[in-house]
Amino acid sequence: MTFHRALATRLTRGYATIAPASANKFVRIVEVGPRDGLQNEPTAIPQEVKVELINRLGVAGAKIIEAGSFVSPKWVPQMAGTAQVIQHMNRLPDVRYPVLVPNMKGLDTLLELLATTKVEPTAQPLTNEIAVFTAASDGFNKANTNATVKESLERLAPVIKKALENNLHVRGYVSTVITCPYDGATDPKRVREVTKELIQMGCYEVSLGDTVGTGTPESMRRMLNEVVKDTKVELLAVSPRAILRNAN
Repeated sequence: MTFHRALATRLTRGYATIAPASANKFVRIVEVGPRDGLQNEPTAIPQEVKVELINRLGVAGAKIIEAGSFVSPKWVPQMAGTAQVIQHMNRLPDVRYPVLVPNMKGLDTLLELLATTKVEPTAQPLTNEIAVFTAASDGFNKANTNATVKESLERLAPVIKKALENNLHVRGYVSTVITCPYDGATDPKRVREVTKELIQMGCYEVSLGDTVGTGTPESMRRMLNEVVKDTKVELLAVSPRAILRNAN
């Protein structure tokens, strides 16, 4: 099997966790290429290529690799076969492999897989972590999940609760924290409120995504200064895409 080098380069994506000023300075990368990087690819990617991408990321040193999504293949065809991918990937002992679940159906599918897959008592489970997502703007949420921000959070609450009851860690995503392609500029107060709710529901960390890629150092700073009024900085991660793209 030949691994697609160009594909790996194009698809590798990450989210960085913020360290508080008092801590040793470091950046913790959450690699989301196998999920976020693949989901919009125009041509089908074989499962064995997805598995090899994940395996190579682990060997390269990635410590958190989002391995896929339990979303309906009808809506995101590239995520078909996530169950088979996480069953066949090499699970390294010091690497975490979360998966995205968009709703209760996705969580139930994952829980059934975990319950019916035989794993050696000393082996690492297929996964012990999920990610959930929403947005800070109604327009993006409606286009993505046919729900307002309020409705989206109401749907996520029982998903997070059930995941925690089944000993799964939960990480949250908030999209459009700077700009929404439908609603325009996002009010930082809205980002603060959504982030606070996700933390209160039980997310151990919330990733703030500059989805459109319009963020600047000043707009990111303004947004983060608002969010940390309610949420400790060590519970936040950021994806400042425009800033990272223009860093060179």
